[in-house]
Amino acid sequence: NHRPAIFVDRDGVLIENRKEYIRRPCHIHVFPQAVEAAKRVSGSPYALVVVSNQAAVGRGILSLQRVCALNRRIIRLYEKEGATIDGSYICPHKPDDNCDCRKPKPGMLLQAAKELELDLSKSFMVGDNMTDMGAADAAGVKGILVRTGLGNAQLESTAEPYEGPVAHDLSEAVDMILTGALA
Repeated sequence: NHRPAIFVDRDGVLIENRKEYIRRPCHIHVFPQAVEAAKRVSGSPYALVVVSNQAAVGRGILSLQRVCALNRRIIRLYEKEGATIDGSYICPHKPDDNCDCRKPKPGMLLQAAKELELDLSKSFMVGDNMTDMGAADAAGVKGILVRTGLGNAQLESTAEPYEGPVAHDLSEAVDMILTGALA
């Protein structure tokens, strides 16, 4: 009996985006609304799974160890507030490495589904980038684009208008999911 998941992008959804990458603990700025949203997911039937492209590793800007340590720190900040994060996946590759895990490819979602026994057909992906929506489509989950992070710019710049659901932030996206507004 597999449970559904809410997949979330990290930078721009759980924490503030940073153009020059999250390199040090002082660069981590958690969205308070996202912490509250994560806590609501913890009390729901959904697993909460972080899926994050981290090309800084492939580009040689940060070591994988450093990225993993920063990622663990972000998760601890959430868990300290009472949220449960059921899984966390990182793609360390550059866009031109042509890996299977870098969003918009669905590799991280498919890996999580296998390892955490998730039902993708009832799952959601919340992200601030069209690559997140692409990964959602490819994995067969419903995508919700948030306006935080890169979201607003993505909505304004897409050559093709984005037709899917849009939420102000993770909090509104979680409300839409938990109330069944997108069923």
